Amino acid sequence: MAPQTRPITTTCPNAGPALKDRHRAAVRARLLRSGHERAGPDSITWKINREVLVVAGWGRAILLQLAHPAVAAGVHDHSSVRGNLLASFRRLHSTVGAMLALTFGDTEEMIAAAAGINAIHDRVRGRVAEGAGGSYSAHDPELQRWVHATLLESIPLTYELLVAPLTVRERDRYCAEAALMEPLLGMPAGWLPRDSAQLDTYMRAMLASGTVAVTDTSRALARAVLYPPNWYVAWPAFRAMQLVTIGSLPPAIRDAYGFEWRARDQRAFARWTTLLRTSRRVLPPVAREWPMARRRARVAETALHRELCSIK
Repeated sequence: MAPQTRPITTTCPNAGPALKDRHRAAVRARLLRSGHERAGPDSITWKINREVLVVAGWGRAILLQLAHPAVAAGVHDHSSVRGNLLASFRRLHSTVGAMLALTFGDTEEMIAAAAGINAIHDRVRGRVAEGAGGSYSAHDPELQRWVHATLLESIPLTYELLVAPLTVRERDRYCAEAALMEPLLGMPAGWLPRDSAQLDTYMRAMLASGTVAVTDTSRALARAVLYPPNWYVAWPAFRAMQLVTIGSLPPAIRDAYGFEWRARDQRAFARWTTLLRTSRRVLPPVAREWPMARRRARVAETALHRELCSIK
């Protein structure tokens, strides 16, 4: 479930307790009406999202999101994306925390994380100055579907690039399990892609429609994401992220952002992805999986063991 969280954190005052309670109640009610079931230990969602390396796919998703003028306007007007290196790591920490709560937290932690996202979305609205113009709202289901789809495509792609191949059935299941975001964020039932074919059709249609168009704001924000001030202090992490992000973008989007991609860049991309894949293979699970994922897996394993013992 976590691939569907918005990876750019907006800045706003902390929502008051009453607002948080209202959002939690609304999320809980929608969940009960929807009949959706959460992904569990044997799910493809847990298999993919437990891997720390898949965070490398968020850069690609963010740049695809920012290629939509309304999303770029919302991030420009309400986000702290333009900051120093410390702010970049704080945003990452906050986003990872939300992702882990949505995927591996208990039901109340998941509801609280979704309520927090919805509370932030209440404040994210305004006017689009570029592209087709008009207004935007973070509660707009069209924008939510675009954000969701960019993550739904980018995370499995990165998993296959850095961890292991996925079958078509696994990619389909990932889409189906992620549909839980509909009630969590208040989207209409049936709004999100349910399999990889639907996702591919939607992405192709969006990229061909003219709705997605890289603006000057998009380019400025993309540079801030990939090259924050003093990024070279953390050169290995940022260099890997830059190459994975730019190298995996659709060529037309990469060109629209103005990123050059030469033969030497492709060779560097191949070297870094090989290094990351190889490094992951030799690392123990404690170093390559999120601690919260490991804790939840142990809890689930203990519960299953107790259930089996009670049957005996």
